[in-house]
Amino acid sequence: MSKKQKLNIIASNKKSRHEYSLESFYVAGLVLQGWELKSIRQGRIQLKESYIILKHGEAWLIGAHISPLITASTHINADPTRTRKLLLHKKELEKLIGAVARQGYTVVPVDMHWKDSLVKLNIALGKGKKLYDKRASAKERDWKLSKTRLLKSQR
Repeated sequence: MSKKQKLNIIASNKKSRHEYSLESFYVAGLVLQGWELKSIRQGRIQLKESYIILKHGEAWLIGAHISPLITASTHINADPTRTRKLLLHKKELEKLIGAVARQGYTVVPVDMHWKDSLVKLNIALGKGKKLYDKRASAKERDWKLSKTRLLKSQR
């Protein structure tokens, strides 16, 4: 995919940018069931309260809510918040595990998007922000908005 093409974002976790200062980003695949993919195509997913844990050399997405479609999951007991495995390269997993264990980072889901016909999850290494960091970033964002308004009004 070229850099000029925009990603077709399915769902995003806006809270992650507010709660964490994100540093390095990775793209992971997901192990999904058929009914989950059909629900994602309909846009019935929330990443708001989801998080990622690393155990036994694997990454797992926990708390992502995929609402089942009534027509797609008639013969299956669908669990909307089941634990889903993330697919990453071994070197990426080792980097993530090392950063979490040694340097106190957290692995956070940022957004979910389509890459061709596959569902991909952008994840990031982040450190939790303190309250004063959150205030400073909000102040900076407000200043950028007011600055652009002032520049537009002067034209």
